[in-house]
Amino acid sequence: MSIETLPAVRAVRSPWNKGRIVGQKRPLLPKHVWSIRVRLEMADNKRDLALFNMAIDSKLRGCNLVCLRVNDVFVAGGAKERASVTQSKTRKPVRFEITDTTRVSLERWISDPEMIGSAYLWPSRLHASLHRSTRQYARIMRDWILSIGLEASAYGTHSMRRTKVAQIYKKTGNLGAVQLLSGHTKMDNTVRYLGVDLDDALSLSEGIDL
Repeated sequence: MSIETLPAVRAVRSPWNKGRIVGQKRPLLPKHVWSIRVRLEMADNKRDLALFNMAIDSKLRGCNLVCLRVNDVFVAGGAKERASVTQSKTRKPVRFEITDTTRVSLERWISDPEMIGSAYLWPSRLHASLHRSTRQYARIMRDWILSIGLEASAYGTHSMRRTKVAQIYKKTGNLGAVQLLSGHTKMDNTVRYLGVDLDDALSLSEGIDL
């Protein structure tokens, strides 16, 4: 057989997403939140505990969360009960609550020696950056997920943003409230964000008996 008639040999490459869970990341369930929080408290990890609690309460995108400044959430020596941040994506302000649990963890973190003189809530240890990067946040988030035995590829930093609003929608069915809390400009974005489908709508309708 001549060389010209030999069949072409092509390298077989595995798909980049083989064995991975792709698509929208799952929100954490209340039992996951409790498990991670307990582990961070037992480890006395003040920074991660404050970051974890703040990520859930604020419902901010990772890029906005890592850029939070101390004065965004602190006033007169204590953590605020509510705060407002301008989103980098939409350039619109979004307000969020800071629960008692989160305020306690923030105040413990702000009193840590590592925070002395820092204008940012999550200072970087690298001289080239003033605050933690979204990539660093993603690595920290991955450690949280793995610590409670979950599949890391099913969760990401956006899971933290979705965790509280998913529970709000589940308990109330109020899309308008979720839209405001998430800082979405369009209701369509909120519907896609939550993964609302016809079954969800029918379940809500079945609960109303006129």
